[in-house]
Amino acid sequence: MFCWGDGSSGQFGLNFENVSVPTAGNIFSDKVTEITCGEQHTLFLTVDGRILSCGRNSKGQLGRQKNRDSILPTPVEGLGAVVSVACGQDHSVAVCASGQVYSWGAGGEGQLGIAPTTVSKVPRPRPVPIPSPLPITVIQVACGNSHSLALTKGGQVFSWGLNSHGQLGLGKGVPLQPIPALVRSLTGVPVTQVAAGGTHTLALTLPGLVYCCGANRAGQLGLNRVDEKGRFNICAVPALRVLGVSFISCGEAHSAVLTKGGQVFTFGEGSRGQLGHNASANELLPKLVEGMDGLVSQIACGSHHTLVLASSGQLWAFGSGVKGQLGTGITEGSLRPTSVLLKRAPGGTATVTHNDMKISVGWNSNFIYTAESSEREQPIGRLDKAKLQKWLTMEQGNAEAEREISLMFSTSSSLVASFTKASEIPQAAGALTVDLEAASQVFDQLLNIPWIRKAVNIVPLVEHLCFSAAIIKSPEIFLILPTISLLHEDHNVMNMVMTLAVFINNHLNETAMKTLKDWWSSSLEPSIMTKHILMWKNALSFLLRNGLLVTHNPGVKLLLQLLKPLHKANKRAGRIQKVPASTFYVEEIIGNVIPWEDVKLWRIWSTREDTEETPVIFCRFPFVLNLICKMAVFNIHAHFTKEVHKLTHRLTVMCPPGTFTNDPESPPAPVFQLTLRRPSLIEDTFRQLGAADHDYFKRELVVQFVEDMKLSLVNKRDFFLHVFEELLAAESEMFMYNDTKTLVWFPAKPRVEEKSYFLFGVLCGMALYNHNIVHLPFPLALFKKMVGVKPSLEDLREFDPVVGGSLRYLLEDYTDDDVEENLDMTFTVIWDDQKVELDPKETGKPVTSTNKKQFVDAYVNLAFNRSVEKVFEEFRRGFFKVCDRDVVELFQPEELRGVMVGKEDYDWDTLKQNTVYDGEYHARHPNIVTFWEAFEELTDKQKKAFLLFLTGCDRVPILGMDKIQMTVAVLQNSTELHFPESLTCHFLLLLPIYPSKEMLLARLKEACAHNRGFWKE
Repeated sequence: MFCWGDGSSGQFGLNFENVSVPTAGNIFSDKVTEITCGEQHTLFLTVDGRILSCGRNSKGQLGRQKNRDSILPTPVEGLGAVVSVACGQDHSVAVCASGQVYSWGAGGEGQLGIAPTTVSKVPRPRPVPIPSPLPITVIQVACGNSHSLALTKGGQVFSWGLNSHGQLGLGKGVPLQPIPALVRSLTGVPVTQVAAGGTHTLALTLPGLVYCCGANRAGQLGLNRVDEKGRFNICAVPALRVLGVSFISCGEAHSAVLTKGGQVFTFGEGSRGQLGHNASANELLPKLVEGMDGLVSQIACGSHHTLVLASSGQLWAFGSGVKGQLGTGITEGSLRPTSVLLKRAPGGTATVTHNDMKISVGWNSNFIYTAESSEREQPIGRLDKAKLQKWLTMEQGNAEAEREISLMFSTSSSLVASFTKASEIPQAAGALTVDLEAASQVFDQLLNIPWIRKAVNIVPLVEHLCFSAAIIKSPEIFLILPTISLLHEDHNVMNMVMTLAVFINNHLNETAMKTLKDWWSSSLEPSIMTKHILMWKNALSFLLRNGLLVTHNPGVKLLLQLLKPLHKANKRAGRIQKVPASTFYVEEIIGNVIPWEDVKLWRIWSTREDTEETPVIFCRFPFVLNLICKMAVFNIHAHFTKEVHKLTHRLTVMCPPGTFTNDPESPPAPVFQLTLRRPSLIEDTFRQLGAADHDYFKRELVVQFVEDMKLSLVNKRDFFLHVFEELLAAESEMFMYNDTKTLVWFPAKPRVEEKSYFLFGVLCGMALYNHNIVHLPFPLALFKKMVGVKPSLEDLREFDPVVGGSLRYLLEDYTDDDVEENLDMTFTVIWDDQKVELDPKETGKPVTSTNKKQFVDAYVNLAFNRSVEKVFEEFRRGFFKVCDRDVVELFQPEELRGVMVGKEDYDWDTLKQNTVYDGEYHARHPNIVTFWEAFEELTDKQKKAFLLFLTGCDRVPILGMDKIQMTVAVLQNSTELHFPESLTCHFLLLLPIYPSKEMLLARLKEACAHNRGFWKE
């Protein structure tokens, strides 16, 4: 053991005062595991768990009843089995093997933490009450001038004492904390070491991040700023994030950190040279200490000086030397690292062996000594794979295993630590440091084992987490919790999931919430995203299933508000959804929520400010509505609107003239009627739509043909079928076709007037509004644009597979750096037979490896936005003259296409199974048996023609063939010469009785070819 520096109060345990060179001293025979120094006193921790103390005792800091100073180390009274010690300026703190903390010495500022009121001094160790719901062991303590810190095995940090500059991390409202308080800002942060300066605090975490608080007048927090009054809010030190810090140390007003790479960085006050940068300036940012050979293994800060021990055994010192604390033989300071030689005997030197030597620094005194290894609890760390495997193979747990598992789930910090990524590469700002996939897998494995499941209790964790939500700094725990299957179970909904929902929504601070949303958007794999969605969705389903919508209305709203950012993250612009949209659908809405009441609330509250009193309105959260619910909302809304028009008509008829302002000469009709000639279908339709008041489009549609003046629902189906067929034919010249003639899109240079696209939009809106499936062979891009989703390269691939495929290859697969030389491409392209510059500012701009994404984005934008801006806007304007935009935007693009266009998923077996029979017909009737035999002989094209003949549409409703229930009845007064007939509005097939299958088949084919009155040659 060697010591040097200030020994004026006997703090070396030797009979001499200041020593300017390291001097060997055999103070006692006991083997030492740790030495720690205050301003003028020293504690020696022996291998058998005793504490010896020496030096000044004016405040009782030596831990003995007598008030005298002591040159010789003497045992601290009443303590044993001690595993760790720390010294403040005039107080001492110790941790026993049981985890119990004791303190003694000066206590006027609350630094002893032993009582609600401060005590000026306590000469003998007194227990410090660490408040915790679980018996979690304290493993490390640290002391500043007048404040103390304790770190638990669960990674929690407690602080007490003076908070003059925010050094306790408890905020501005606490000037002094007389008993230990949890530093709630560090909840969920896996702290592995704490360090206390004069009036500032640093905390090191498992991933190597450093958090700070307290005095910052000289830049000792490393934040590239100064705070004259101190920093009362804990924050991470950004500049240290990239360094990979492995150890921290604090002086009076400076700080030093050791990196995993063996380098030392210092910052803060430099007036005495204690930063080692060959200057006396303060440093606001961490700066590398240069001039020391080799890698460093240990660092320690004194009040105004710093010691560094290299892996080679070389010892360096810099800073103030006024008390001889640099060990250079003189009492002068040094601005740069100075080599320190150890004298074992007069005239001789000793080589330090780094493997078993430790350095310890007090205010102005130093020790370097051979430390005996001791059994002590280690800081929280990553889950050991061997330990995990041992647990998984145990049929029954033992006390030790149950304790370890209980500890792992005891605090947010321990859970985060268990799954912190083992990365040697420093993490970028905002990077996720936990391995969520590993956590999810481990939880699934552990909770499948009964004895482990019984040992796990996360209720205290959730309660403490919620208590800290307002000031929590790292919300990674909120990413881990949804991967624990316990939180997906019904019996934990009310006591845990709802508790979390309340605190995340109402109390989680804005910064943590933003971080959480960023991680949801960028860092979650589909399997993890699914678990997050399901935790909240299952809770919502539970409330609905148990009839709690009314009594727990605010809770239901909280769950919906949590699902909303998850949904937004999942469908973020420009990305493929991580999980299917259906993952969000809450099936329990059907049967537990009255659709028309929800729609009514939606309309009532549409113009009102959202407040706490606003009831749950599911229409405001359309992502939880399945397609059945969305279609119900659309249809209810359309029905309400039509009924309003009918009511207006009735009121106008009933009331005398002059009742209403702007009274019309004749009451408005409750319907919108089109009277059309079959040969002039488009001409008549466009003329009558163009002349009509736009408000009329939302009335019930009635179609009448001049050739047949009967009003029938069949007419409406026939109308939509054939008007769209004619409009989308090449002869109409309204649209451009892709190369395979399978899809259409709006032209870059229209050949018809723009108003035609407005009217086409009106027709599309009317088809949807009046529940008619129509043939719209557009790419998904159309439906994306209708609901405010940006078209992508995938949409271009759908419309033009060759061009889209080439662009995808250029973007994703082409690896040659010299794109320009190898591809000979420019930003000049041909679209719709026209030459277009994708970059109007630069004609013939070459495509390169650096701008190829810009080229692809510009190409997609040209196809779906730039080239069709005017005509598409006319189409959209027409469409939303009929359908309300907010109702249409309930749908996903794929859903809107399916509702409007139907699908081609033909299941003829389902059609047969769902068919019902009327009159004399039944399933075994000979003519019915013959009919189905004949039906089986139809080609796929003929079966589609039959569907058109039966329903007025040759496509399947989006909800499937289940939605078509055919009724077959005998055609009255018919003979074998008659054809089958149908009533499309009722899916009714009127089938004559035929003598043979051949005749039935022939008549059926001819009837289908007739196609409901529009004979096709």
